[in-house]
Amino acid sequence: MPVRHQDSLPAEEVRAGKRTTRQVLIGPEEGPNFALRRFIMEPGGGMPLHTNTVEHEQYVLRGSATVRIGGETHHVKAGDVVFIPAGVPHDYTADDGAEPFEFLCVVPNREDVISLVDEPAC
Repeated sequence: MPVRHQDSLPAEEVRAGKRTTRQVLIGPEEGPNFALRRFIMEPGGGMPLHTNTVEHEQYVLRGSATVRIGGETHHVKAGDVVFIPAGVPHDYTADDGAEPFEFLCVVPNREDVISLVDEPAC
């Protein structure tokens, strides 16, 4: 189906995440090259440090968060674009505030193995 509304698509809780949901807006069955996903992290929610075997291209729709990519920490907000190379550890922490952190994520339509990264104890 070439056109549909986001409200007609199911959202699922991200098991490894905290107060995070994901919608697949365009999946591998619709496009041969890329998938389009929508993530929503409630204030204070996020995703733990992990790697993916595919790259991520992201566009922030609303809210703000701290995103750690490799050894660098970035504060991102609506209108920012984020590139995460394949295999690079990254995590997200949505800012505490009035609105959720929401972004679109484009990934190649290839198998994506997600691995949690253990952080060293302090």
